[in-house]
Amino acid sequence: MTNKAETNQNNCPDIYPSRDNCQSNLMERLDPVVYSDPRQLPDARHTSSQYFSLPLSRELIYQYEDQGFLMIDNVFSPEEIKSYQDELEALRTSHSLKGAEETITEKESGDIRSIFKVHEFSQIFRQLMQDSRLVELARFILNDDIYIHQSRINYKPGFRGREFYWHSDFETWHVEDGMPRMRALSISITLTENQEYNGPLMLIPGSHRYYVSCEGETPSEHFKGSLKKQELGTPSDEHLQYLVKRGGIARATGKPGSVTVFDCNTMHGSNGNISPLPRSNVFMVYNAMSNQVVAPFCHQPPRPEYISARRHITPITNKCSNI
Repeated sequence: MTNKAETNQNNCPDIYPSRDNCQSNLMERLDPVVYSDPRQLPDARHTSSQYFSLPLSRELIYQYEDQGFLMIDNVFSPEEIKSYQDELEALRTSHSLKGAEETITEKESGDIRSIFKVHEFSQIFRQLMQDSRLVELARFILNDDIYIHQSRINYKPGFRGREFYWHSDFETWHVEDGMPRMRALSISITLTENQEYNGPLMLIPGSHRYYVSCEGETPSEHFKGSLKKQELGTPSDEHLQYLVKRGGIARATGKPGSVTVFDCNTMHGSNGNISPLPRSNVFMVYNAMSNQVVAPFCHQPPRPEYISARRHITPITNKCSNI
């Protein structure tokens, strides 16, 4: 498939074309998944090393490279989890945030769906996103200095929490934000128990190895609707069937404090939550400093700074940990 606009406004080649009134297409990924050499790591599970203070190993990095994600339990202490849960509730009930542009509500109920740029609103979550247990893992996988491209809290209330359809974050970040290459990753930390029935994150193993271009053309201010319900930038049924047939579907269930690390191009989504039990997490995107966004690869202005860091980019230097 070819794109009408082979470069964007910065004359940056568009090697991952999508939308622009083209048909949906599937192509092999052109970028590495893990940018460092996993052979630097020990081949057995451990609790600490010169690289991280997470229980990581060569085997787990190879698993990330193969599947496009990792699920890790028992990273945070009960005291840390309690402080994050308290902060989660404080932000959810904050009067100053209810009408803020960074706060996204459910289309029908008006319940809070997400709060973006949460590391700017919360000292507790800012410290969490600078924690060495997360930062050193991201640095190793991306093999570069990193910064927070995006952060948010996701709330999925009981009874009325809506679904989020299958998508690759990179497709949107590339087209609408101008992220040039697949050199970013996301970390999601559960702050409530994620059960099979309350709308947990679902991921398609191995999907990160394929880039799925999408049909349609990005309209003006698309983010105002897509953050409530994503309908553009989603793969075709045919391509979803292909990816699921190859890899299946994994569900990120677990106790509060469980960590899911996934590649920027891993296909993921979540069902609605009609159970009485809410599902919430804190979510951060680490991008390589060498992969900072350029002009969007569509014919629209960049999305707001709270969705995609563009002007205020600072590499994370704090390696402190609460261990």
